[in-house]
Amino acid sequence: MNKQTFLFAFFAATASVFAQKAEINGPDARLKLSFDIEGGVPSYSVTYDGKTVLDPSPLGFTSNIGDFSKSMTFKEKSEKKIDNHYTLNRSKVAEVHYVANELQVKMKNAEGKEMSVVFRVSDNDIAFRYEIPKQGDTGSIRIESEATSFDFPSHTTTFICPQSDAMIGWKRTKPSYEEEYKAEAPMTDKSQYGHGYTFPCLYHVGDEAWVLVSETGVDSRYCGSHLSDMTGDGRYTIAFPMAEENNGNGTVAPAFSLPGATPWRTITVGATLKPIVETTAPWDNVSPLYETEHNYKYGRGTWSWIVWQDNSINYDDQVKFVDLANAMGYEYVLIDNWWDTNIGRKRMEELVKYAHSKNVDVFLWYSSSGYWNDIVQGPINCMDNPIIRKQQMRWMKQIGVKGIKVDFFGGDKQETMRLYEAILSDADDNGLMVIFHGCTLPRGWERMYPNYVGSEAVLASENMVFEQKFCDNAAFNATLHPFIRNAVGCMEFGGCFMNRHLAKGNKGGKTRKTTDVGELATCILFQNPIQNFALTPENLNPVEENGAPAVSMDFLKTVPTTWDETVFIDGYPGKYVVLARRCGSQWYIAGVNALKSPLTLRLNLPMLTKGGNVTVYSDNKKDREPMKSEMKVKKPEAVTVTMQPDGGVIIVGN
Repeated sequence: MNKQTFLFAFFAATASVFAQKAEINGPDARLKLSFDIEGGVPSYSVTYDGKTVLDPSPLGFTSNIGDFSKSMTFKEKSEKKIDNHYTLNRSKVAEVHYVANELQVKMKNAEGKEMSVVFRVSDNDIAFRYEIPKQGDTGSIRIESEATSFDFPSHTTTFICPQSDAMIGWKRTKPSYEEEYKAEAPMTDKSQYGHGYTFPCLYHVGDEAWVLVSETGVDSRYCGSHLSDMTGDGRYTIAFPMAEENNGNGTVAPAFSLPGATPWRTITVGATLKPIVETTAPWDNVSPLYETEHNYKYGRGTWSWIVWQDNSINYDDQVKFVDLANAMGYEYVLIDNWWDTNIGRKRMEELVKYAHSKNVDVFLWYSSSGYWNDIVQGPINCMDNPIIRKQQMRWMKQIGVKGIKVDFFGGDKQETMRLYEAILSDADDNGLMVIFHGCTLPRGWERMYPNYVGSEAVLASENMVFEQKFCDNAAFNATLHPFIRNAVGCMEFGGCFMNRHLAKGNKGGKTRKTTDVGELATCILFQNPIQNFALTPENLNPVEENGAPAVSMDFLKTVPTTWDETVFIDGYPGKYVVLARRCGSQWYIAGVNALKSPLTLRLNLPMLTKGGNVTVYSDNKKDREPMKSEMKVKKPEAVTVTMQPDGGVIIVGN
C-alpha cells in the first residue's frame, strides 16, 4: 500500500469512528450528554459539572419489523435549539420558558431500516425518545421490548417504589402505584415483588448529583412503562406491563402507526435537590391533545368517605358534607362509592340541586369497570363501555355534576391507556373534570388533557384510616413526595386530617401522629388542582367537643390549590422538607419534620420583603397545639424556624 492510499484509508476509518459519536450540552454547559455506537450497540452517557451521572447506557428496541438495538450504524445527525413559552393553569408553576438544545441521531439496522433517537437537553433536564419513519409499505409497528437503560455509578443510592404483582390487593386491583418507598437503599437491593420500580425514581449519586428518572407523553399510542430491577450488568432497563395485568386483557407490547414515536423518557439532574423539586420536564415536550370549550374551575372539596367511610354514602350525611363545604367556602363535595344504590340517580338530582343552593358543585365516584377486577362498589361497568359511559356523562351534564372520580384501573397496558384517554375525551364533551384513583402515574397529562385534574398513584390518605403504621409514617412520607411522586405530576392525596382519631365522631379508629400544622403544611407541600380534604363536620365544633382548633380551620378556608411558582428551600427525602409556593403575590412557605427530635433551620427566603410582616403557623412545644403569630422579617436570608417531630411550619406573606 502506498503512502497516499494508506492515508486515505486511515482518515476514512477515523472519520467512520468519529461519525459514530455525538455530544450535546445544556444551554449553561453543565449538563452534558454523549452518544456513541460501539460494536453496533447505540448508547448514551451523562455528566454534570464534569462528574459522571450515567455510565454508557444502551439504547434501542426490538419490534415486529426489525431489531433496532444491535448491528446499528450511524447515518447522520442534526442539531437545533428549542425555545418555547407555555402556560399551565393547574400545576406547581404557571409560566414556563423552556430552553434546550436538541440532538437527533439517525441510524440504520442490519436490514437498512431507519430510526432516530432525539435528545433534548436543558440546564437540568434530558428528554429523549425514538422516532420511526414509515418503512416502505409498512405503516405500523409493534414494540416488543426496549433496550433503553440507565447505568448509574455503583455508589448510587435509591429512593424508589416497587411495582407490585398483578391481580393482588383489594379485589385484585393492583398494580396501582400504592407501594411503600425505601429511602437511601443500595441499588443492589431487589424490589419487593421482583418486577422493578414504578416511575418516578430518585437516585443519589454520592456527592456528585441527584437524578430523577420518569417518562411523559404517554397516551393511547403506548403503554405505561417502569424500570426493571437492576440487571446483572448493573443497569436498569425500561420494562413493559406484565401479561397478567387487567386480568390478562390487552397486549403487553404497544403498537402505533408510522411515522410515529415512543413517549419521552426524562432525566432530571442537579447538584442539589432544587432542580428535582422544580422540574417542568413532564410538560416541556408535550402539547394539548384537544381544545376545550369549557372553563374549568379548581379549588377545595369535602369528602365524607375518607373518615366516615361507606356508611356515610347516604343522602342525609352527604347533606352534612355539602353544608361543611359551604361553611368552609369550598367549591366541591365528592360523593364516593355506592351512591347509585344508597342514594339513587333520581334522588341524586335532588342532592345536586341542594348543593347548588349552597354554592357547592358535585363530583361523583365511578368504578373504571368490573371485568378486570372483583370490585362490587357501584357504579360499576359504566366507564369502560363507550355507550354506557356517554349516557352516564350526558345525564351528569344535565343535572349539573362538574366532575367524576374514576377508580380501580389496575394496569399499565396500552389498552388501559386508551381507556384513560377515552374517559377524559368523553368527559370533556360533557364539561366534566376527571380525577383518577387506584391508577397509574400521570405522564404530562396536566398539559395534554384540559379537563384532567388529578391522580392518586401514591400510598395516599386512605391507608392511614386502614392501618396505624401509615399514621405513624405520615411525616416520613410527606417528606418524600415533593421530591419524587409530586415532582412529576399532580397528586390527589386526599389528606389533611383534622380529626385526632380517624373515625366518625373523632373517637376510636386510628390515631393521627402528625400535628395540626404538620397536616396543614401538606396542603402546600402536596399539589393537586382540586384538593379533597379529609375534614368532617365535627371539625367545626369547639375543641372541647372534639372539634378542631379555629386557627387550623381558618387557615384551611383560604389555602390555594394551584400555584404560579414553586421554589425548593431545604430538605432531604425522608427527613424533612421546606418548599415555597406562590399564588398571585402571596407566598406560602411550608415544612414538615420527620425526624424524632425538634429541627431548627436557618432558611434563605428571598421572596419575603425585608421589614415586612408575615404570618407564622407553628406547633407549641409543650402540647403540640397549633399557634398563629405575626413576625417581622429582619433578614430574609436568615429566617429561623423550628419544627417539632411529626410537626411542621407555615409562613404566609410577601
